[in-house]
Amino acid sequence: MTANDAVSEWALADLEAVEHLGGRIAAVLEPGDVVALEGPLGAGKTSLARAILRGCGFAGEVPSPTFTIIELYEPPLTRLPVVHADFYRVSSLRERDELGLTDYRRGAVLLAEWPEKIGGFSEDPQCLRIGIAFAATGRWATIERGDAWRNRML
Repeated sequence: MTANDAVSEWALADLEAVEHLGGRIAAVLEPGDVVALEGPLGAGKTSLARAILRGCGFAGEVPSPTFTIIELYEPPLTRLPVVHADFYRVSSLRERDELGLTDYRRGAVLLAEWPEKIGGFSEDPQCLRIGIAFAATGRWATIERGDAWRNRML
């Protein structure tokens, strides 16, 4: 794989592999980035979000934001502001608008679980879309890079 590949695939055989991928993503995150985490229930979206947050320097517990919808992580606990959102319970675009997501995203990274529930981020050039699927051994991640990600190594 080269840095310019728009799509790559990663075998995630165990939690160590998830931690490795999360650390690599965290190392190249920039304000305004979106990491859109897609996949079925139990695939590992929250585990990867936790690994990314640890890679950003957060050492505390990372709860799933399924019920709160949005959790904020800010410096000095992280190297940059991170918004961890889980849109599983959002049922309409009106609810999306009521969340004030634009304000949360200003100057921050967005880790978005279930992004398809709010229309997705595929048109956003700063979107790194990660589809996680079950595999025979562990999980499999398909990563699609928006234009702003094309020259960043993972």
